[in-house]
Amino acid sequence: MARKLIIILATADPHSDEALGAPLFQASVAASMGHEVEVICMGAAAAILKNGVAETIRIKAAETRSIYDFIKEAHAGGVRFHCFSTGLDACAMHKNDLIEECSGVIGAAHFVSEVMGSDCRVLTY
Repeated sequence: MARKLIIILATADPHSDEALGAPLFQASVAASMGHEVEVICMGAAAAILKNGVAETIRIKAAETRSIYDFIKEAHAGGVRFHCFSTGLDACAMHKNDLIEECSGVIGAAHFVSEVMGSDCRVLTY
């Protein structure tokens, strides 16, 4: 039976390359193992879901792929990305600023119902 994994990027600095690599990699691996995976970006971390931002961030200097490339790979593997509603305000964004791989904006009620209503595990970064 597939379990659900929710990865929350709450305090991960979108300009700290290494802070983003592990959660995106873990999301991709969990999805490849057949688990349902959501990545929820809150606060300043929501900036990676803004058009044009993730393309400028690399996990390390020698890496040719951007964080956006990793997001696209994860999304293609079944990972769903969401922006927490307060992330829009924190990053001065509007819904139409979000990358196409973002499944939408969610609020506290959606988040709490997902965590409480399913066989779910949560990782927070």
